[in-house]
Amino acid sequence: MLIVQKRIAPQPACDAELILPFEMRQKSRLRTTVASGEEIGLFLERGTVLRDGEFLQADDGRIVRVVAAQEDLLEVRCADVVALARAAYHLGNRHTPAQIGAGWLRIAADDVLAAMLRGLGANVASIRAAFEPEAGAYGAGHHAHSGEAKHAGIIHDFIARRPDGS
Repeated sequence: MLIVQKRIAPQPACDAELILPFEMRQKSRLRTTVASGEEIGLFLERGTVLRDGEFLQADDGRIVRVVAAQEDLLEVRCADVVALARAAYHLGNRHTPAQIGAGWLRIAADDVLAAMLRGLGANVASIRAAFEPEAGAYGAGHHAHSGEAKHAGIIHDFIARRPDGS
């Protein structure tokens, strides 16, 4: 089994490809297989999000290239930029990972979100593509809440709390 504990700079070649959907590329601890079928175990820093084209180095020195798998997605287009911004706002309000392109948004396929977006007047199409959503305003895409703040300036992060959390 390949054991991977570190990311490395881009390399001219690789010994294996790790093809994963976005949901699996967010896991810092993962046991799966590379494209050849060999087992691989990831032991990466917590909060790690692997991106398409990144490189990892196994403990035995082998190089592994990360490949974003093709996934079922929704591509959202709107009549104008204001409508697209409104759609993005409503997706962000639901903490939905979104990939942003020139005149479109892509999200993981979800019937409820598709209905909401259509209700906002958006054109929603089902596609199959690699998913590379924005990393998020605070880095790895994890939004901290009270008691686990990773950012400053949010008023609820400064509220005094009792030991029981209330």
